Amino acid sequence: MASSIAEAHNVRVLGSGDTVVVLGHGFGTDQSVWKHLIPHLVDCYKVIVYDHMGAGTTNPDYFDFDRYSTLEGYAYDLLAILEEFGVQKCIYVGHSLSSMAGAIASIFRPDLFHKLIMLSASPRFLNTGEINAIQFSSSFNFDRFLNTGDYFGGFEQEDINELCGAMETNYKSWVSGFAPLVVGGDMDSVAVQEFSRTLFSMRPDIALSMFRMIFTFDLRHFLERVTVPCHIIQSSKDLAVPVAVAEYIHQNLGGKSIVEVVPTEGHLPQLSSPELTIPVLVRHIQHDIVDGDH
Repeated sequence: MASSIAEAHNVRVLGSGDTVVVLGHGFGTDQSVWKHLIPHLVDCYKVIVYDHMGAGTTNPDYFDFDRYSTLEGYAYDLLAILEEFGVQKCIYVGHSLSSMAGAIASIFRPDLFHKLIMLSASPRFLNTGEINAIQFSSSFNFDRFLNTGDYFGGFEQEDINELCGAMETNYKSWVSGFAPLVVGGDMDSVAVQEFSRTLFSMRPDIALSMFRMIFTFDLRHFLERVTVPCHIIQSSKDLAVPVAVAEYIHQNLGGKSIVEVVPTEGHLPQLSSPELTIPVLVRHIQHDIVDGDH
């Protein structure tokens, strides 16, 4: 095992300031996904960035398949990092997987979090009910699903099975198809190339294990136990997370929350559209939710 949590997760502490901002990345990326945001924070904040276990930048020997078979393993890692660096309260910015890991960590230790900023978050990627039989269009009214037993996560189980099968068969080929779909661009785009690079750096069996865990979890029942303020930021067009999911999170959290839909495409807008996404993230870091926000 690594000599410390800091070494295992490649933790870096940047900038200075009384307020601590912690940045957690999503599946298939590493801390480099925050490269456009960090320069806007280091003058005013102490910034902590880390790689979650399983990222290509971490030692694959440290990846415990049992520990990381649920999202709680990532939540406990985050709490361990905060403890090691003596963080008493932070603003936590989590992307995708890490946004939900942060939410779970905040249930265990709400005192450690001033607020959560959740980018491209989803408590469940699979649809429930009869949603798959419906033809979706831009004019479709998602609202009625927010108050029924049906839930629109964006994927059917068959979709996930197909993706997992493709990962097992030929990981390199899977990355080449998956990265452009998720980022929202072609293979020539810098963001797609960057996401492909970090996906390729993962060990395929670890990537498959993480992918299965993420695309089969159901954290909807946790939301009401999240009491720290949550800022939900979502791309207007995200293959992995429909806008309806951001609204679902907003309506089911146990504390204050606010949603902002950014006119960007893709699941990694901080990488593919930084000129639109970074100012929004900075604004939500700087400003708390006030009564009357929604």
